[in-house]
Amino acid sequence: MPPDIGSEFHWEPGVLGGDGPPAWFPAHRALFATACGALHAVLRLLQPRGRLFVPSYFCTGVAESLAHVVPIGWYRHLPDALDLTALPAVPGDVVLAQNLFAREEAAPWQAWIEAHPAVPVIEDHSHDPFGEWPRHSTAAYAVASLRKTLPLPDGGLLWSPSGRRLPASSGPPGPGGDLKLAAMLLKSAWLDGEDVPREVFRALQQQGEQTLLGSSARPCATTAAVLPLMDIAGVRRRSTERARALAALLPTETPDWRLLPPGRTPFRLQLVCRSEPIRDALQQHLARHHIFAPVHWRQTAFHSHDEQTTTLTTRMLTLPVDHRCTDADLHRLARVLSSAGNGAPDPPIR
Repeated sequence: MPPDIGSEFHWEPGVLGGDGPPAWFPAHRALFATACGALHAVLRLLQPRGRLFVPSYFCTGVAESLAHVVPIGWYRHLPDALDLTALPAVPGDVVLAQNLFAREEAAPWQAWIEAHPAVPVIEDHSHDPFGEWPRHSTAAYAVASLRKTLPLPDGGLLWSPSGRRLPASSGPPGPGGDLKLAAMLLKSAWLDGEDVPREVFRALQQQGEQTLLGSSARPCATTAAVLPLMDIAGVRRRSTERARALAALLPTETPDWRLLPPGRTPFRLQLVCRSEPIRDALQQHLARHHIFAPVHWRQTAFHSHDEQTTTLTTRMLTLPVDHRCTDADLHRLARVLSSAGNGAPDPPIR
């Protein structure tokens, strides 16, 4: 059976070492179990009188969770398409910005923040927590879900680039992080060929994620202890190299999909498929070959109702290339993609 590509991280002692978090990173920061929980805590501290404006292309589960704290408004933000002139936020509102797939530039947001000093902006850097944008941010707050890019069981990082007061976590760690850690350890043993049933660590992963949802508590002890010791720069650099290497093996477009050109420090790779059935069939084809490609993000009943966003989200698929991938993994992923077959040549992909 071929090894998995993608899915949840396993425990990797080999990524310890290096210099830890970058030298520019502020000492005044807070750790939560989840980034969603950190956002909840910030909103409770800010107590906005108006709305929280959320990007139209965003995790709808997080947006729905935040709607329990503050009314939600939306502004259109698609990959490589952000028009801040249409953002209707006024004093009393809060704006959530995101570096979507680590593709965005900081300059438009920095200009908007300077022009609207009475509107706090919270930046979501989950797809590239330690890049140039957060390094030079001027936002009220910044947050990142660490387990999206680092092999950690949990962790929502919060800081204030503009030096504001930080909220505290709401209590001791819950069991979610420990469940995820157990799954990571068992998966590591499974990858080493030990007799560990796959369904055991998968069940722990899923139970841990469900338990963690929206938690504003502290992270588990492992995350707090390991984060300062992790070779963050090395993980980030290798993930970037692997994503670019895979992009070089793929065509830029086929009759079924087109590849979004990788950004400066890409978060995985994204395909825009010709239709939702083609996207779902491709995802299933990859899974049959033990390549687990996530969808960012399936729309729920709670979403922006922006037609362009809704249409795009039904066609997007993320290829799970990160620091774990070997050259053999990349070539296998490219071969499996090419074996998916071609669909009808029209309509053209836009």
